[in-house]
Amino acid sequence: MTIRIKGLLGLGTALGLSLMGGAAAAQECTTKIGAVLPTSVDWGRPIAETAQFVVDQVNKAGGVQGCKIEMVLRDSQVDPKVGVDAAKALVDLDGVKLLLGAVSSGVSMPILSSVTVPSGVMQMSCCSSSTAFTTAAEEGKFNGLWFRTFATTGVQSAVGAKIAKDQGYESVAILYKNDDWGQDLGKLIAADFEALGIEVTAQVAINDGQPSFRAEVTDALAGNPDAVYLALYPVEGTAAVREWLSLGGTQNMILANSLKSDEFRDNVGMQYLGNALGTDTASPRVASADTFVEMYKARFDSEPNGPGLANSYDAAMIALLAMEAAGKDADGAAIAAAVSRVTDPDGTPITADAAGFAQAREVFAAGGSVMYQGATGNVRFDVNGDVSAPAVVWKFGETGIDEVEYLSLTEVDDFIASMSME
Repeated sequence: MTIRIKGLLGLGTALGLSLMGGAAAAQECTTKIGAVLPTSVDWGRPIAETAQFVVDQVNKAGGVQGCKIEMVLRDSQVDPKVGVDAAKALVDLDGVKLLLGAVSSGVSMPILSSVTVPSGVMQMSCCSSSTAFTTAAEEGKFNGLWFRTFATTGVQSAVGAKIAKDQGYESVAILYKNDDWGQDLGKLIAADFEALGIEVTAQVAINDGQPSFRAEVTDALAGNPDAVYLALYPVEGTAAVREWLSLGGTQNMILANSLKSDEFRDNVGMQYLGNALGTDTASPRVASADTFVEMYKARFDSEPNGPGLANSYDAAMIALLAMEAAGKDADGAAIAAAVSRVTDPDGTPITADAAGFAQAREVFAAGGSVMYQGATGNVRFDVNGDVSAPAVVWKFGETGIDEVEYLSLTEVDDFIASMSME
């Protein structure tokens, strides 16, 4: 499925473009970028719409190297094979040099290994957290073509363990999705629970497409745990929780950010989720993050409560700024190399909007670099394309997501360090 989204904001009038200078008035050429995102699931569509929001702002500022950006969007369905096929079409047929995506480490990894790295295409993900990417990057498998604006699973794992400790749980069963992301998170959270003296009574993998998860849930219930940790997506998460509750499992649940979904809440029922607490990475409490929230509300008439929205915004904006910095007709390697000019701590500070993009263009033209200040703050990538982040504990409310606790980046790092000394 291919979707070509254009002009969501109705931007690009002659008057608006003229305010951005002569470069905006041209746009007689079009440059395509690719996006492989799960538009067929309720929490995936806003991620794609947020990326398109960025494209619209960049086009308002005159596009990249004077050319209008067209984001060619293909649905991954959170399925590795579908995602790889979508990425191949974008690279082979549309000729993109930049790919946004994917959501889910289990989709991003095969795209990297079989499509983008062999083709020399830069890949920027908003929402893939497995530590397997760090390992592969350290081994030189990505050729510097991989970046992600979402922190590794280590952050979610640590905060999930903190929830169990703070709630006084002495034993926890783990249900995890049987893919790269779920296996990684399941392994990490088990180690973190044990570091805090919390017994892991079971670690059970959940496979897609099964008619029932009764056998798996029965195995997880065998140890009579105080709580269950769920590293699942909404469809299998809903089915597994229904089985869990029907078999007498506790309502004490710790949820990965993948279940931060209206679909999951509504299909399970709020009456069963009163004791459920979730984890997620969070935007820092800085002005640029507040600005993103206000821009998002003005554009979509809703709060950016879903998973990955701030990360999607920054992934798209940083990637397009890197395209601008790399120069006309740059290949994927040149775009990737230019990311450092976008996130330079000593660069010219810019805002993450149309005006900031226009300002960055002038700085790049003069040979300079910029310090991007975006929805997740002043983004910094390490040599493996990773970022770190603050975190939040959340719960379901009747109309959305309620924040329970915010942990700064320092607090997250300190808690992770403290576990190693337990």
